[in-house]
Amino acid sequence: MTVTETLARWAAAPVDLPDTMRASVGASLFDWASVGLAGRSEPVAQRSRAAALEEGGTQAGLFGGGTATARAAALVNGATSHALDYDDTHFLHIGHPSVAVTPAALAVAQWKGATGAAFLDALALGLEASCRIGDWLGRAHYEAGFHQTGTAGAFGATVAAGRLLGLDADRMTHALALTATRAAGLKSQFGTMGKPLNAGFAAEVGVTCAMLAAQGVTSTHDAIAGSQGFGPTHAGMARDQAFDGLGQVWVFPDVSYKFHACCHGLHAMLEAAGRLRNAVSADAIEAITIHTHPRWLAVCNQPSPDTGLGAKFSYRLTAAMALAGVDTAALDTYTDAMTQRPDLVALRDRVTVVADTALTDMQARVSVTTRDGTQDAFHDLMATGSAAALRQRLQDKSASLLGSAVAEPLWQAVEGLGAAPDSAALTGLIFA
Repeated sequence: MTVTETLARWAAAPVDLPDTMRASVGASLFDWASVGLAGRSEPVAQRSRAAALEEGGTQAGLFGGGTATARAAALVNGATSHALDYDDTHFLHIGHPSVAVTPAALAVAQWKGATGAAFLDALALGLEASCRIGDWLGRAHYEAGFHQTGTAGAFGATVAAGRLLGLDADRMTHALALTATRAAGLKSQFGTMGKPLNAGFAAEVGVTCAMLAAQGVTSTHDAIAGSQGFGPTHAGMARDQAFDGLGQVWVFPDVSYKFHACCHGLHAMLEAAGRLRNAVSADAIEAITIHTHPRWLAVCNQPSPDTGLGAKFSYRLTAAMALAGVDTAALDTYTDAMTQRPDLVALRDRVTVVADTALTDMQARVSVTTRDGTQDAFHDLMATGSAAALRQRLQDKSASLLGSAVAEPLWQAVEGLGAAPDSAALTGLIFA
């Protein structure tokens, strides 16, 4: 059986989600809606929405208001929810699963009037599929320059959309095979509108390929792993162990959420620095040493940024911000003026960043030295704490972005989806 057929049979079969998976899907849906609403005014959101409105359509809603075809809505809502780069990340997937999969699932659910339970099941399968395909492609695919949000995410979007369109295993196979000839996304787009559009394109591809398969369009069954399939032609590692336990073990709950409005590579360090903030006075700090995994040095180690965007990719400056009590979760923190603040520049220049192969890429250690000695703090992003604590942090993040008057009903709408006849309670809030 080919990789395509294996995924398709699993995706089309009845599913009984464990409670841990249901909780993770709900949390990610809430986080996705929150950052999507917060990103409505971003240029890529406004311009992609304008294009969709010009084309016309009434199948699904758009962040910012209005309606479009399901395919166009998936594209706009995917780009909008990734515009702030504040959405969830999965390090097995090496990308952002929710911004590719959720827009596709929600657009089709709206279009077809799917029940809340059917939508959540489809979303869960799509998120899991994107992580499994991302793991199968492996780090070589990512390091070659492919953006997994756009590539692996497109396959997850197809699973979710195909499930809601009622595809059987054979048609799901063709939908995934068609996705293999359209999935795309390049890391060279980072820093441009192309990066959030990678998420939007993936969502649109999922809807389009599922729609075509529903109409009987066919494709080769070995389009993912065949000799000239997606994996071999896109530097995939063909990690077949990525599909071990499919249907019994769920990997998506290892998803990581952003609680700082900057590159995810900085988050373990910022969590560790946060533990030291109240233990030391910024004025008394003589030296700061950050130990991090070597892979992040090429991603977010700008030593002396002079723009707000550059600050989001700087260990030294964000560490100084955290230890000086600056709110690194606030979107408006990252300004050009912040990079020039004298006290932060002075503290930044006391920071040394060390590559440490003993750490995983989700761990960091921070040491702060004063006249009285050195204090250390360590954080692992995989140590998420209790479900209640995670829920509170997500609600606090949403309230910070949107205000409690929006965040609280949004949480309630997500919690009530499983018993809802459709997704109207949710879409009425986010697409108004």
